[in-house]
Amino acid sequence: MTDTDVIIVGAGPTGLMLAGELCKAGVRPLVVERQPQIREIPKAGGLGGQILELLRYRGELERFEAASTAPRPAPRFPFGGMHVDFTRLADPPMQALPLPQPQLERVLGDYAGELGADIRRGLKVVGVSQDDATVTVEVRGPHGPDRLTARYLVGCDGSHSPVRGMAGIPFPGTTYPEVQRLAAVTVPESVTVLENGDLDVAGVGRISFGFTRTERGEFAVGSTDPGVLVLFTSEDESADYDDDEPMTLAELRHSIRRVLGVELPLGKPTRLTRFTFHARQVERYRDGRILLAGDAAHLFPAPGVGLGAGMLDAVNLGWKLAAAVHGWAPAGLLDTYQDERHLAGKRTLLHTRAQVALRRGHDLAAVALRELFQELLADEQPLRRIGALMAGSDVRYTPPGPGHHALAGVFAPDLTLQTGNGTASVADLMHAARPVLLDLAGRADLREAGRAWRHRVDIQTGTTIDRPADALLIRPDAHIAWAAAVDEPAATAVPALTEALSGWFGIPSDVEEM
Repeated sequence: MTDTDVIIVGAGPTGLMLAGELCKAGVRPLVVERQPQIREIPKAGGLGGQILELLRYRGELERFEAASTAPRPAPRFPFGGMHVDFTRLADPPMQALPLPQPQLERVLGDYAGELGADIRRGLKVVGVSQDDATVTVEVRGPHGPDRLTARYLVGCDGSHSPVRGMAGIPFPGTTYPEVQRLAAVTVPESVTVLENGDLDVAGVGRISFGFTRTERGEFAVGSTDPGVLVLFTSEDESADYDDDEPMTLAELRHSIRRVLGVELPLGKPTRLTRFTFHARQVERYRDGRILLAGDAAHLFPAPGVGLGAGMLDAVNLGWKLAAAVHGWAPAGLLDTYQDERHLAGKRTLLHTRAQVALRRGHDLAAVALRELFQELLADEQPLRRIGALMAGSDVRYTPPGPGHHALAGVFAPDLTLQTGNGTASVADLMHAARPVLLDLAGRADLREAGRAWRHRVDIQTGTTIDRPADALLIRPDAHIAWAAAVDEPAATAVPALTEALSGWFGIPSDVEEM
């Protein structure tokens, strides 16, 4: 008998998101966190990309928007030492929500706690072992050592993950010789922000909006709030900083002086953070009953992507881990977490490593590369493609074998539906985080085929304009597991649906389940 079904190590955004997803799937996890309370250092400044759409599909986005510290900024994002501007698109593929990490963790902690997660702080993991049935976690806290057991352990414990190290999971990759400093400060009286975003600094002159490169590094200035400046520097340094050592305003001022060669007046700081860039990904996300997610599994050499990627790891893993706990997971289901999120990590490494190449070059060839890149983004199609790559919305979990519908594996589009209860949408159907078989063409044959899984899969009907398929089988993470082509004969559609249902949701059961 174990103490709990799942232990999550780390109460950061990834661990708390996973706790919430497990609770929604009927599993109450234990979350252990070494910090006695939420750290007030805002390592991340908000959420961006596909995780915002996923939270909307969960019906929880308004909760996060209510906690946001500023209006949503115009969709204009840094990329490889430049800015990618989506403002001319009516439906930009990349969006962001300002929400400093301490506030984000409070929102996620409240969310997971409301759903029933047990979150215990001040417990440091000092030992991990596993056998065929159990994972044992040795912890040390304010009341001394303790031993906890579970059926599964998930390390969401950051870039220096003790769980990863104790499990002996390699973390290959590259650490770049750069130190980045990022800050938000109020605008001092001696600085005027011009209409185009440039700064007019008394005694210094004009400093251009965006990125400025010098022989000593890179400086950038921007703003999402009229009274606040967002400042960034990047320098090659050999110093090894402690993540627990907060950055100071003086440290930022010295960095700006080294890079720009000027003394820039700074107002009151509202955010100060320092970080280095790594391109790393574990070789395996799972080792027996131990799994990894978030920064414990991957690090990316660009800002603004790691947090969302980790939370999407949690969404992919949550329902699969719950299926294993409940005993109905088909063979290999938990291994698809490794397959799918390793693929997603590779896509993120692709564009973030490309950003390193764009950012670090200083010769004429590098200048030409950046100019050509910006020229290509003047056209809508490549602009949309790079936006989807940045957001992580281009990820398709392609099912094995040939002959799958073009929608199989993609994030389900938010179709407007006419149902017997009025107008709804695909996003509305995903609030419960359960699988959905959506009949878009009055296919009684497909609904009948799905009845045996009715305790695990919600069967819904609706119509939509220009339906893309006769039916969609949507996983709890909102990716499409299977789709029937428009007017596909029952002779092929029914057995294909049955195969997909059993492959993703196990042997059918007439017993009521969680």
